[in-house]
Amino acid sequence: MIRNVALALLLAGPAGAETIPEPSNYRGEPYRAPVPATLTGAEVIGIDEALALHDAGQAAFVDVMPRKARPEGLPEGTIWNEPLHQTIPGAIWLFDTGYQALAPAEEARLRDGLTRAQGGDADRPLVLFCRSECWMSWNAARRAVAWGFDPVIWFPGGTDAWTEAGRPLVMAEPVAP
Repeated sequence: MIRNVALALLLAGPAGAETIPEPSNYRGEPYRAPVPATLTGAEVIGIDEALALHDAGQAAFVDVMPRKARPEGLPEGTIWNEPLHQTIPGAIWLFDTGYQALAPAEEARLRDGLTRAQGGDADRPLVLFCRSECWMSWNAARRAVAWGFDPVIWFPGGTDAWTEAGRPLVMAEPVAP
């Protein structure tokens, strides 16, 4: 019996090789979970393509990783320092814009930030990312497609793939709300 289970596992392919279908709407919790290999209306790239685009300066890189909020219930007078966020060099950090549902401020931050990232060139590719296996970048890229931005490129490996490729990250400054 164990031999049959081992054979079945070998034939099934590598772990995580299951196909994740694109949902019909934006994805909610849990945001850190396996993601689809596709995003209708967008190009999906791996680390080699991301490095080439970045090194050539041919695209705007947009980080949608959430910003850490001050924990609720801290005693009065407690000093809280927001954790630093690291991102791909040259990327803009449009924090909190990858959730399933966006408040008007986050929606405006994403839409306006994408427009600014293109720098007046509506044909400049937008590369959206966060971390690997993170639905936030999928959601934000899907919104960009729905709003008519083109070309939209989704980089699902994000900062994890970036560092695994031996590339450094830099400290990010959030785009003002």
